[in-house]
Amino acid sequence: MTGLAGRTLLEPGDGSLGPLLRVTDDRLAPATGYGRHEHRAVDVVAVVLAGSLTHAWEEGAPMAAGDVGVLRAGTGLAHDEVAGPDGARVVQTYLRAADPAAPPSHAVLRAARGWVDLGRPDARLWVGDDGPGVPDGVVLRPDAGPVLVWRVDRSRPSWSEG
Repeated sequence: MTGLAGRTLLEPGDGSLGPLLRVTDDRLAPATGYGRHEHRAVDVVAVVLAGSLTHAWEEGAPMAAGDVGVLRAGTGLAHDEVAGPDGARVVQTYLRAADPAAPPSHAVLRAARGWVDLGRPDARLWVGDDGPGVPDGVVLRPDAGPVLVWRVDRSRPSWSEG
């Protein structure tokens, strides 16, 4: 593989999943990035399924398979994510910002399993193995790696219809 290949897994444009805006499954070739780009008023939760990825913003934040990165863009930032020497596979979830007026921040939760504390009351992420213990919610089963489950407050945002 060369470059970046991605597909959208979920994109409820009607606000029916509350803060959840989009989920993508991306594969990046070694040393490939998305290109420097901006975010504002969004939280991006990245689950690295394979390889490694460095979030290139401020001092940088390397992530390995099994890690969960939580980027809070808040008032805005410009950044990139770049795959390591073996490339990367990452599932990225875009959520309406928990606090759009906050300064930007990034945290890496290493080898995350079970319920992941995202520090917000309207969205929870569960990372684990497939089987009878998978909780209810928006279940994502990538063809490799762990099962991801989103539990979101399905209250429609003010901008949505219905």
